[in-house]
Amino acid sequence: MSTDSSSQGPDERARHILRILVEQFIRDGHPVGSRTLSKASGLSLSPATIRNVMADLEEFGFITSPHTSAGRVPTPKGYRFFVDTLVQLRKPAEQELYELQHQLTEDAGVNSKAIAETASVALSSLTSLASLVTLPRQQQVTLRQIEFLPISDRRVLAILVINDSEVQNRILNLERDYSENELRRAENFLNDNYAGMDIRAIRKLVVQELQRTQESMNQLMIDTIAFAQQALPGEGKSGYVMTGETKLMGFEELSDIEQLRQLFDAFSQQREILGLLDRSIEADGIQIFIGEESGYRLLDNCSVVTAPYRVDNEIVGVLGVIGPTRMAYERVIPIVDITAKLMGAALNPGH
Repeated sequence: MSTDSSSQGPDERARHILRILVEQFIRDGHPVGSRTLSKASGLSLSPATIRNVMADLEEFGFITSPHTSAGRVPTPKGYRFFVDTLVQLRKPAEQELYELQHQLTEDAGVNSKAIAETASVALSSLTSLASLVTLPRQQQVTLRQIEFLPISDRRVLAILVINDSEVQNRILNLERDYSENELRRAENFLNDNYAGMDIRAIRKLVVQELQRTQESMNQLMIDTIAFAQQALPGEGKSGYVMTGETKLMGFEELSDIEQLRQLFDAFSQQREILGLLDRSIEADGIQIFIGEESGYRLLDNCSVVTAPYRVDNEIVGVLGVIGPTRMAYERVIPIVDITAKLMGAALNPGH
């Protein structure tokens, strides 16, 4: 988390006033005036002196006056400076930690989606924000067996047994009808040559095989490789579990119905949000996107706090919360961080 403020930033007194102002605004949601700051700062400063400090902070671009009110509110730049240099993180209460750990431990060893759902519900409950948890990316997806069954209208059902016993089904849309005998020969070829290998490696190998020997292959072999390309999942992006979207309706700054509708549409389509989460995985560690920093117009009035989680010390997913820029960062950041660590532990029950 880096700040774009210059080295000639506010002095210690101005930083203190800014921290108090941001904390007060996050707590109450109302513009903060000099009189309130004078009382809350703990410093022996007159309202007039406070006003001078506020004028300096406004010049830095850290606070602004929303309307004719004498009070000030933080700008996204002010929130960024606060998060990077001033925030005083507050750990969750022991009881909250115990309940979170208990909930995730209950699902340990069940399946990764159940753990993701539990983590998402717990994260939303603890923060009172919308939460999301990506489903873990499997590091090794081994093909045990593949079977092709004709359905109708040039469609074939591909049944894949992967890893130990997980079964996945895929519908293949083909260019012509194939007999059961042709499909059997295709599945025998794939099972004989590729069973026991990682699915993503198989995809690369069959593409290379097609490019290298297409001229000398018979048509059924070419078709078999085309089947494999359709049936075997590629790198792909995993989806995510989301909880608590309606909690965003409780924040005045996010209460515009049209804005909420567009935001909920983006949540359901997942594409843009997954792009943001991918950036979080690549960056490692806690990531905080404030307002326009996310790069998505729909999140201009929101902040997103994310943390990756690990399996066998490898990052396999990310979780986080979405809320207004006026969120309780000092509480939310540790909760997101701890939930990510506990989720990783739940996915590694033997460690």
